[in-house]
Parts: sequence; C-alpha cells; structure tokens
Amino acid sequence: MEAAQRSAAPELTSFEREVLAFEAAHPRHSSAKEDAIRRRFNRSVAQYYQILATLIEAPAALAHDPLVVARLRRVRDARAAERDERRAQRRSSAASGRTKAR
Repeated sequence: MEAAQRSAAPELTSFEREVLAFEAAHPRHSSAKEDAIRRRFNRSVAQYYQILATLIEAPAALAHDPLVVARLRRVRDARAAERDERRAQRRSSAASGRTKAR
C-alpha cells in the first residue's frame, strides 16, 4: 500500500529538485546567496522564496530530501513564532499605555 501511495504522489520537477539541492548547499541567508539565486534561477529573491515556501509543504519534497525540508520548516516555524511574540508584546505595550493614559 505504501508503494501505491508513493506512486500516487506527484513527483518533483527537475527545477524543484534543483531548489532543494541549492538549499542544502546554501543553508544560510546572505547577500551572496541572493546573488546566486538571481543568477542560477533567473528569478527575484522574493519569487524564489515564495516557490520554496510552497515546495516545503509538498509531501514529495519531504520524501525527496527529508533533512533539508525539515530544517526549512523548523526555520519557518521559528520565525513565525518570533513574529507572533513581537505582535503580542506590541499589543501588550499598547494596552498598558492606554490604561496609564486614563
């Protein structure tokens, strides 16, 4: 049954495999990585990261390179948690500021 499920899952395109290989080779964000993205993929950095965000949700990507996809998901989730924390702190500061003004 597992083999049937795998064959039913869409395969990654060569471009998607290349994106995952690039992420494996370039795990840190830097201006050099941005330049490499523009040269290698002929896309803007924003377009690349939009594609990557969609790609790491694909079961086929996880099956293809579980370590890279898991790392990218962890980084994404950690950044989202940091954003949520900052928003909560701002709301808390704003609410306490309104209370003091009264």
